[in-house]
Amino acid sequence: QEVFMKPVSINLALQGGGAHGAFTWGVLDRLLEESWIGFDGVSGTSAGAMNAVMLAEGWRLGGREGARKQLEAFWLAVASSDYSIRLPEQLEGAVTRFWLHAMRYLSPYDVNLLDINPLEDLLQKQVCFEKLRQDSPFKLFIAATEVASGKLKLFNERELDLPRLLASACLPNIHKAIEIDGAYYWDGGFSGNPAVFPLIYECVADDVLIILLQPLQQENLPVSAEDIAGRVTELGFQSTFMREMRAVSNIRKYSSGSRWRQGWAERRVNGMRCHIMESDPLLDGLSRSSKYDNSKQFLTSLKESGREACDHWLHAHQGNLGKRESCDLQGLFS
Repeated sequence: QEVFMKPVSINLALQGGGAHGAFTWGVLDRLLEESWIGFDGVSGTSAGAMNAVMLAEGWRLGGREGARKQLEAFWLAVASSDYSIRLPEQLEGAVTRFWLHAMRYLSPYDVNLLDINPLEDLLQKQVCFEKLRQDSPFKLFIAATEVASGKLKLFNERELDLPRLLASACLPNIHKAIEIDGAYYWDGGFSGNPAVFPLIYECVADDVLIILLQPLQQENLPVSAEDIAGRVTELGFQSTFMREMRAVSNIRKYSSGSRWRQGWAERRVNGMRCHIMESDPLLDGLSRSSKYDNSKQFLTSLKESGREACDHWLHAHQGNLGKRESCDLQGLFS
């Protein structure tokens, strides 16, 4: 028997993680099947930014089904954009690990002189930025990091273009910095992965669904050189998100008991209903090098994992959307 849910508008915060962003593709694909869920604002970083823009562009073109088709078209195009000759799986893994190690000592200004980025041509074909700027169905907040200051820069839907989207996914050991209005930008993960505060202060919806591609806590101690390097990278990309959520937690802790302590910002934070969807065990067990695996089989398997994780999450938590219940911010981020 079909259950009819009261319509709810939510905000989305989409974390980056390279090819692992296909997991978020699956989550969004499943969410789009729920006609009672709408979207107010979407914050995205790196691969999360790609998912955010594809969600908005597809919805602009054809509503929910258009968004599902656009996300699928993007990720299948990513899978087909590998122009190199595929190596045997065992050898390919070894070569990827060697390449990741070599990138610590090589600069894109030395080895990628033409600054070739397959995403550039792909995005030009997938998105009409001019029309999206004029008629975006949601508020967009695309994160990038200003190289000179290290500050977070958020590009909204009214100013979004190809360079700004590429800046959000510009890993400095692979691509040259993206120049925008005289400033240079790197991947947004260094300063906000994902940025949550614009969804609190610049959107109307109270529910914020944060989709993470790496767990908040690692169960096992990394001991190999590869695992240690991978964890160090994860900590660097996760630290700004943890600090932001800890600040939100502290605002709720110190202002919730006294009305005189609450201005507009405090009331907004206290009214926020935060929901976190973490990656599943499959994603958590993948190697660092898998973030560069754009094979169709791998990406579609991550999509199915995302759909399954979202399905479990909906069955467990859909009753909390639009209600006062929220995740325990104090317990998670104190």
